[in-house]
Amino acid sequence: MKKRELGKSGLFVSEIGLGTMSLPHDTTESKNIIDAAIHAGINFFDTADLYDNGKNEELVGYSLKGRRDEIILATKAGNKMNSTGDGWTWDPSKNHIMDAAKESLRRLGTDYIDLYQLHGGTMEDNVDETIDALESLKKEGLIRQYGISSIRPNVIKRFLESGAAVSVMMQYSLLDPRPEEWFPMIHEAAASVITRGTIAKGFLTSDGLSRVQNSNGFVSYNAEDLESTIQALERKTNDLHAAAIAFVLGNKTVASALVGARTTAQLLDSIIAYEKDCPIETINDLKELVAKNNYTDHRL
Repeated sequence: MKKRELGKSGLFVSEIGLGTMSLPHDTTESKNIIDAAIHAGINFFDTADLYDNGKNEELVGYSLKGRRDEIILATKAGNKMNSTGDGWTWDPSKNHIMDAAKESLRRLGTDYIDLYQLHGGTMEDNVDETIDALESLKKEGLIRQYGISSIRPNVIKRFLESGAAVSVMMQYSLLDPRPEEWFPMIHEAAASVITRGTIAKGFLTSDGLSRVQNSNGFVSYNAEDLESTIQALERKTNDLHAAAIAFVLGNKTVASALVGARTTAQLLDSIIAYEKDCPIETINDLKELVAKNNYTDHRL
């Protein structure tokens, strides 16, 4: 599997990364998925302290035990769980970020995090304080690089200008190309995009039409528009899954396209799709069939 550099960080991540939020709670099944990912050449694994109230980090740490030097490990912070564990509040303060990083290290069973990401952000945040926390963690050797997970252009721009972030995680897919408007800004800041929602909740796979039946739509699509769009896309390609991944990776600002998996079979479907060739002519045809939307909120 090919690798791309995250910004100018010196971290080279696989073009397909595993987003671990969907991993099953069963430790054996999760380890099997992660083992299959590494066997296929995936070296980039992304989690967050918020996922399952920290238990996902523990699961990832367990599954990666003994293979730390083979992988690039990413997690996120900024959401503070309440004392009952049934909700959270936003807290990008230095005290919280510093404490959260150490708790993530404990749960992951490692002494450093390759990529530490702010898990959101608002224009009301004290961004200098947050950046100070992340820079302090770098100086302590607890993290190697940092980034942000956000779809708010104004928050992203300020974050990139205030520090040395190497990545921006954004929902981006053939069905949701809105982030493209801001890719030049991210590229100019010497950062890379990490995509989530790469296959749009599975709508851009062979199960897409069946998934539409149980949905209320997606982004700007209502259920009817979504169904007709998926049908039109399928008429233009014999493998929508492969085309969806090729579309995302066709932009060189993207360093890695995250996919999720609840089973090894689901993971292998995405790996097989990644390995298939999809002509640029087909991708261009598909682009003409999807809604052309921009973010309406949080603009610069």
